Amino acid sequence: MLVLFVVLIGGWSWLWHYAAGQAEIAIDGWRAREAKSGRVYTCGSQSIGGYPFRIEVNCDKAAALFRSNQPPVEIKTSGMLIAAQIYQPNLLITEFQGPLTIADPGKSPSIVANWKLGQSSVRGTPSAPERVSLVFDGPVVDRINGGTRENLLHARRIEIHGRIVEGSAASYPVIEIVTRLTRAAAPTLHPAASHPIDADIAALLRGLKDFSPKPWPVRFREMQAAGGRIDITQARVQQGETIAVGSGSLSLNANGRLDGQLRVTVAGLEPFLASINAEQAVQASPEMDKVAGALDRLLPGLGGVARQKASSNLSLGINLLGEQTTLEGKRAVTLPLRFDDGSVFLGPIKFGNTPALF
Repeated sequence: MLVLFVVLIGGWSWLWHYAAGQAEIAIDGWRAREAKSGRVYTCGSQSIGGYPFRIEVNCDKAAALFRSNQPPVEIKTSGMLIAAQIYQPNLLITEFQGPLTIADPGKSPSIVANWKLGQSSVRGTPSAPERVSLVFDGPVVDRINGGTRENLLHARRIEIHGRIVEGSAASYPVIEIVTRLTRAAAPTLHPAASHPIDADIAALLRGLKDFSPKPWPVRFREMQAAGGRIDITQARVQQGETIAVGSGSLSLNANGRLDGQLRVTVAGLEPFLASINAEQAVQASPEMDKVAGALDRLLPGLGGVARQKASSNLSLGINLLGEQTTLEGKRAVTLPLRFDDGSVFLGPIKFGNTPALF
């Protein structure tokens, strides 16, 4: 029995060291893949442990140089712990240690982020990735400008999940991306984003030739050239009393901006219109200027009256233009959410712009 016990311990030790070696090879492979995409990851020091049931790679003072960005940016964090089960070395779980800083290479940080818990999981091999997830509990992102600190983002929880649902990494993959936000707010992004939002959005990226290592702007450019699209298969967003659900398809134009339309059903439209200052937007719109100018030529002051009437009856007008329905037991209206060269319109109201993706 003693000999058998010693043999078992020795065999298990050999298996652990073998699996640890395979996990380290996989980590080095992922680093090499990321480097081809312009993202170079380094550790101040690296150690391996976790015996007997896990393989743990501790990366102290982790750093990443994103050369694909223009200009390049450098990201640093206190460290990260990469773990894999001995029986499943192709599933890597990473825990990030904050704070994280973002800066131009060689300069002081301009962005500082922290969180209660930050984790990622990667399934598959560097040559054939299958699934990636990123989860942060309690994230807070601030911008540093001189001696002042400005909040860019805070949330209770943020999740991003990606997986290949059709094809393969080497041949015409269709990628599903699911984003979930809980009590997320971005005060400097848009007036409508200053109040907490809950969101659950699923999208499919179609038109990629492969998923070989390359920066995302290059992928989006290839997708646009191939006539690909972004299918929003399911979206639900809630902010206070306002709830919106929708789906549809978007494409990329030659400028890298979004074109297309989603069919959106909105309950509690009035608070949302107030949050984006829709009445002021209508009063100051070029179309309203033309109408008011024509009316003023007929009768001075009539244009101002028309502006006030148009803005005060805005909610009523939008409800009349849309299709009346119910959503989760509440009165709602169905409208088109239109993207035109990156500009976003809900019905006739423009309320934002999306950035170019390449």
